Amino acid sequence: MSSTVSTVLADAKSGLVVFFVALPLCLGIALASGAPLMAGVVAGIIGGTMVGLLSGSHTSVSGPAAGLSAVVAAQILSLGSFSAFLMAVILAGMIQVGLGIVKGGFISEFFPSSVIKGLLAAIGLIIIFKQIPHLVGHDSDPEGDLSFSQPDLETTFSELFRMFGDFQLGAAIVGMASVALLVLWGSWKPLKTSLFPAPVAVVLFGIGAGLWFEHLGEPWIIKPSHLVQVPVAGDLVELFGLLPRPDFSQWTNPAIYTAGMTLAIVASLETLLNLKAVDRIDPQQRTSPPNQELFAQGIGNVACGLIGGLPITSVIIRSSVNVNAGGKTKLATMIHGILLLISVPLIPAWLNTIPLSCLAAILLMTGIKLASPSLIKRMWSEGRYQFIPFAATVSAIVFTDLLIGIVIGLLVAVGFILNSNMRRPVHRVVEKHLGGDVVHIELANQVSFLNRAALATALSDIPSNGRVLLDAQSTDYIDPDVRDLIRDFEEQTGPANGIEVSLIGFPSEYRFEDQIRYVDYATGELQHTITPRQVLQILQDGHERARTGRRLTRDFSRQVQATAVSQHPLAVALSCIDSRTPVELIFDLGMGDIFSIRVAGNIISREVLASAEYGCAVAGAKLMIVIGHTGCGAVSTAVKLFGSQLTAADTTGCQHLDVIVNEIQRAATGVTSYSTEEPSTSELAAMANVVSRGNVLRAVKELRQQSRTLDNLVRERRIAIVGAMYDITTGGIEFVVEDGLGEMGIQRTA
Repeated sequence: MSSTVSTVLADAKSGLVVFFVALPLCLGIALASGAPLMAGVVAGIIGGTMVGLLSGSHTSVSGPAAGLSAVVAAQILSLGSFSAFLMAVILAGMIQVGLGIVKGGFISEFFPSSVIKGLLAAIGLIIIFKQIPHLVGHDSDPEGDLSFSQPDLETTFSELFRMFGDFQLGAAIVGMASVALLVLWGSWKPLKTSLFPAPVAVVLFGIGAGLWFEHLGEPWIIKPSHLVQVPVAGDLVELFGLLPRPDFSQWTNPAIYTAGMTLAIVASLETLLNLKAVDRIDPQQRTSPPNQELFAQGIGNVACGLIGGLPITSVIIRSSVNVNAGGKTKLATMIHGILLLISVPLIPAWLNTIPLSCLAAILLMTGIKLASPSLIKRMWSEGRYQFIPFAATVSAIVFTDLLIGIVIGLLVAVGFILNSNMRRPVHRVVEKHLGGDVVHIELANQVSFLNRAALATALSDIPSNGRVLLDAQSTDYIDPDVRDLIRDFEEQTGPANGIEVSLIGFPSEYRFEDQIRYVDYATGELQHTITPRQVLQILQDGHERARTGRRLTRDFSRQVQATAVSQHPLAVALSCIDSRTPVELIFDLGMGDIFSIRVAGNIISREVLASAEYGCAVAGAKLMIVIGHTGCGAVSTAVKLFGSQLTAADTTGCQHLDVIVNEIQRAATGVTSYSTEEPSTSELAAMANVVSRGNVLRAVKELRQQSRTLDNLVRERRIAIVGAMYDITTGGIEFVVEDGLGEMGIQRTA
C-alpha cells in the first residue's frame, strides 16, 4: 500500500511540474503554427487526458509538437482556413488508428539507436540554446519554437549574442535565481529529500518575485511578453467561442486528403521516434507498445480535429521533464492534462503571472541532463558507424528543425548501414580441417540484393581446387538474386574450377540441400599418412581455436554416420576425470578424432596401459598425450596427506581412493616439503600444481617403462608421447614434449 501511495504522490508532483512547462509550450507552438492559442491548449488537454489514458507508455507525454509547427503552418496556409485544416487533422487521426490496428508500429524497430540518441542530445542542446534568451528576458519568440531560423529573422545562435545588449533585468534575476534554486535543491540533502518538488518552488518564487517587481517599478517590471499568456475569457460561453470548429463541407476537397496523409505520416514518425527516445531515458527501462501508441494518438487527433485542437504527438521535451521530475506511471501525464483542463478556464489571470524565465530554468536543467558529455563520449567510443550518424542527427536538428534533422539523421544512418552491408555482408574465415583448408563464409541475418556483389567477390577469391562452406544457419532471409548466385556457383562455377561447395543451414523453401563435402573427421587415409609431429600441431591449432572462440564448423550427423562402421583416431589422451578438462573441447576435436582415457589424477595403471596400447598399436593413433591440470582435487588430496598417518579413506570416506592418492604421491617425493605448520590455502594450491606437473612428467616416462608395446612404437618413430598441463583459470595449455619428436622444449599457449 505504501508503494502505491508513493507512486501516486510521485506522479502527482511530476504532473504538476509538466503542467507548468507544458502550458507555455502549448501556447507558443500554437502561435508559431499560425493557429488560435486555445488550439494549443486543447491539444495539450487531449494529449494528457485521452491519449494518456489509452497509451501503453508509462512516461511519454503527448501534446502539440514543435516538430509539426512548420508543417501545420504550411497546411493551414495551403487549405485557406484553420477550420478546413481541422478536417485534415481528423483524417490524420483516422489513418493513425488504422496503422495501429494493422500493427504499423513495427517500423520503430528499424530506427537506428544512433539516431535516437542523437535526437535526445539535439533536443537537449536546443533546449539549452533556446532557453538561455528566455532565461534573461530577451527572446520575444514563443516558447516551443525549436527551429534554427526564427520568425524574427534571427537564428538560434544570433539570438544568444544579441541578448547581451537587450534583456529585462527583472526576468533575468528571476531566471538566474531559479537556476541557482534548482541546483541548490538538487545538491542540498534536506531539500533534495523533501516531498516538495523543486520546479514548483521555482514557479512560486517566480510568481512572488514578479508581483514584487511590479511594486518596484521600472526597470524591474517583467513585461507581459515574458509572462505566460493564456487567453482570458469573460465566461465559459466566450471561452468556447475561442475554439474553432471543423468545416465538414471540406470532405470533398482533395487537398484535405493530401494534408491528412502528410500529417499522419509526419506525426506517426515523430511519435515513434520520441517513444523510443523516452524509453531510453526511463529509469526502469520499460518498453512502450508502438502499435497501441499509434492507436491512442489517432484517437487523440480525431478528438483534436472535432474540438478544435492542433495535431498531437508524443513530445520529447515534456516527456523528459516528466522523467526528470520523477514520474512513475501514465498517471502523471493524465494529471498534467487535467490541470490544463481545470486551470485555463478557472485561473487564467493567475497563470499569466508566471514568468517565462523561471520556466526556462526548469527546461534548461532538463536540457543539460539530455545533452550530457557522457553520452557524447560513449557514442565516440562506439566507433564511427555509431558516432557519425549520431553527430549528423545532432547537427541537422540543431541547424534546421526537428523534422528535417531527423530525416537527415535517418538518411545518414541508413547510408552507413548500407555501406556496412555492402562492405561486410559475410563473415569469411579459413578453417584448418583435418582434410585441408576450408573457406567458411557465414551469411548475415538478412542478405539483400545489395550484398550480391560482395558475396560474388568472396566466392571468386576461393582458389581453384579449394573448398568452401556457405553457412546460412544464422540467416532469416536471402534475396532471390543472391540465391541464384549461390545456386550457379554450387552447380556450375565451383565444379568448373574444382571447388568443393558445401552448404549448411539453408531453409527448405530455398531448395538447397545441406551437405558437407570436405573431410571434418579423421579418416583411415589421413591416419595412415600423418606423422606424430603433425598430430601435435593439429592439437595445438585446435586449442588455439578453442581458446579464441573460433571453433570449426562440423556436421554432427555426418560424423556419426561416417564413424559408425570404423574409427581412425589420431591420438590417445590420458586425462583427469575433472569436469573442467574435456579433451574434445580443449582441442576442438570431432567425433572419432581421439581416444580418451579419463581417470582421477591421470595416473598410470594396468587398465590405462592396456587402453593406451590398444589405441596406438591396434587403432593406429600416432600420438599419446598425458594431460594434467591445475587445481586438481585428487592431487590436492594427495599433497594434504603426504607424510600423514591418515589415509584417503579415513579423510574422505572413499574406500578405493588410496590407490590413486598413493600413485600421485610418488610424483611428490622430493618435490613437497613440509613444516610442522599446516600450509595455507594458496601454498597448498601452489604445491599441488607443482606435483600435478611432476605427475605428468612421471606418467610420460612410465608409459614406456611399463609398456614394451608403447616403448617399441616410440623407438620405431610410429608414435610420440607428449605431456601437457592445462590451466583451468586461463584456459591456456603447456606442452612438454618428451619422446619421439626430439628435444623441442616447452611450448605454451595462453
